[in-house]
Amino acid sequence: MKNADEIKDIVKTKYGEIARQGGTCCGPTDCGDTLGGTSFAEDYKGLDGYFPDADLGLGCGIPTEFAGIESGQTVIDLGSGAGNDVFVVRAIVGTEGRVIGLDMVPDMVAKAKANAAKLDYRNVEFHLGEIEAMPLDDSIADVLVSNCVLNLVPDKEAAFSEIHRVLKPGGHFCVSDIVLEGELPEALADAAIAYVGCVAGAQKKEEYMGTIRAAGFGEAMIRSTRQVQLPDQLLGELLGDKEAEALKAGGFGIYSITVVGYKEA
Repeated sequence: MKNADEIKDIVKTKYGEIARQGGTCCGPTDCGDTLGGTSFAEDYKGLDGYFPDADLGLGCGIPTEFAGIESGQTVIDLGSGAGNDVFVVRAIVGTEGRVIGLDMVPDMVAKAKANAAKLDYRNVEFHLGEIEAMPLDDSIADVLVSNCVLNLVPDKEAAFSEIHRVLKPGGHFCVSDIVLEGELPEALADAAIAYVGCVAGAQKKEEYMGTIRAAGFGEAMIRSTRQVQLPDQLLGELLGDKEAEALKAGGFGIYSITVVGYKEA
């Protein structure tokens, strides 16, 4: 298994390439030789605030759908990429609100800032930093969202502890993420493609929910669940045909879930 630094290097390298090229390896834009056409992403095109230049197809849900964001609030988006969710959130909070994007990939932050400049938005900001140690003050956000990012974070306990720290008392998060049922084979977990494809860093669903509750979000609940499939060709290449068939027969599953959790008031 790769260590935390190796995982972060993989993610930074691959997502930096995506930012520069405008493609994606786990969304609908350019899956060709990576995840074989698999799309984890959902369609943002009908949402207020949608800006095509910011949509790299990197998500696995639409967290704003269940986030309960209100006008004038301060919202943080973790793993903000080119700004897709930030701009959708901005349409909800309006000009009196504040939206803060955080991403650890310099090329993504640069792309997001360029997109915000195109739109002439003055109440959005983008910061370079890691989710396990956010360069943000305590208790600053009413709501926090994230889309298919926390599964890529090696230290999820630290990540959810940081989420708890930056939320105001009574604030809440809404994140879409990838979780597993059954055992993830080591060959798949060690594949660089899988890390950027939102799979290999994922926890089992019960472990993921346990991590959230241990961080102080006792009222956390799953609001939506959707199964996603890896193509047979990719599984065969990574595992071999026999192990790929055994994996499918053994009840292994990959799921996109959207979770809401509340910080005590």
